[in-house]
Amino acid sequence: MQSVVPGSRPPSLVPILTVDFLSTLGFSVVLPSLIFLVTRFGGNAQVYGLIGATYSVFQLIGAPVLGRWSDRYGRRRILLLCVVGTFLSWCIFIVAITLPDRALTRVDSALFGAFTLTPPLVALFFARALAGATGGDVSIANAYLADVSDESNRRTNFGKMAVASNLGFVVGPAIAGLLGAIGVGDLGPVVAALLVSAAAIALVGFGLPHVQPCVLAADPEASNVRKWFGQQHRPCFEMHEARELSPAAILKLPSMLLILGVYFLVFFAFNLFYVAFPVYAATDIGWSITRVGVYFAVMGLAMALVQGPLLKLLARYVAARSLVIVGGVLLAASFPFFGARSTFLLYCGTLLLALGNGLMWPSLLAILSGAADKSVQGAVQGFAGSAGAIASIAGLIIGGAFFGALGSGVFLLPAVLVALTVVLSFRLPVTEVVQTPP
Repeated sequence: MQSVVPGSRPPSLVPILTVDFLSTLGFSVVLPSLIFLVTRFGGNAQVYGLIGATYSVFQLIGAPVLGRWSDRYGRRRILLLCVVGTFLSWCIFIVAITLPDRALTRVDSALFGAFTLTPPLVALFFARALAGATGGDVSIANAYLADVSDESNRRTNFGKMAVASNLGFVVGPAIAGLLGAIGVGDLGPVVAALLVSAAAIALVGFGLPHVQPCVLAADPEASNVRKWFGQQHRPCFEMHEARELSPAAILKLPSMLLILGVYFLVFFAFNLFYVAFPVYAATDIGWSITRVGVYFAVMGLAMALVQGPLLKLLARYVAARSLVIVGGVLLAASFPFFGARSTFLLYCGTLLLALGNGLMWPSLLAILSGAADKSVQGAVQGFAGSAGAIASIAGLIIGGAFFGALGSGVFLLPAVLVALTVVLSFRLPVTEVVQTPP
């Protein structure tokens, strides 16, 4: 195992970016076919939302614990635990597909609509529960990235992380579309996700350097005579005991409540969209698995282009708060397009969404990581992950129910929520623009 000594040259970002790419890739391979599996096994739009919410419920429980553990025991060890949990969840997913889809009970309620509960659906719930309980990998990866970043490269590095995630959303749905086109069946995408998780385990276990958070950024004895005799202290000191932060203490950090409020609303809006659009595409406008896969691949590619070269350029001249505000305006404007039946208008909305999200989200993550010191990044990122999980639970459950009631009109709700974040974002802290070489 490699280890990075505090004060030495920062490690390469390639391993952690690759881990993030693989995490996104694994789920995005299965995403285009998931709505088709749920409906084939007796579910409906509300059940599809509940399966997504199950992941978020268990992530809400697990993410803060995993974040604190990563502060105490190291990012790499806990990240390894996360990717192993994901691997096991895909094993359960494969079992779910092979179970007979006989009816266990039939449900007909005003809240969840009419659906049939079957063994495959029950197993899918178990699989997503395990994935959620060990699903702190994104928060821990963000904390790891914060450990190796400073003010000169923080937004650029989080932009690279967002690019890695979105490239996973490019490759995963493209693979899913290809597998759907050649007719490999339901197991094909899940086996692909299983292999991706195995690759992530190998990478974290053998290729990710251990990084110890740095407590002090400057030499406390810079003017001491010891420097003249070559006996100076290291410019950074290892942390052996992680500082505990309660949720109340995290919320008392400067601007943290406002930052987490914006974080929550963006997550909520996106999960309304993510539960409603696949159902809308599969049922109302009759898209196939291949077309859904191609669509999400195009969305991911557009996001990667924005969060890569464009964000890198703008981050050199524009403050993070300004990018959050401008990105929020574009993102809010994108959602009404998704109620259209025209493919052209749908892709217009997708380009606006990619541009808005690509500017807003990495900039918000940079503001969040800069609001706490490195010794407690795991706790803060885990707490933010919990806020995101609560938003996901609400968005996925409400999104499924609202789609059943409002149809395509549900896409106006995320537009209103993101518009609210724009108003709130004017009060976010202004970070200094650090000029870096192109």
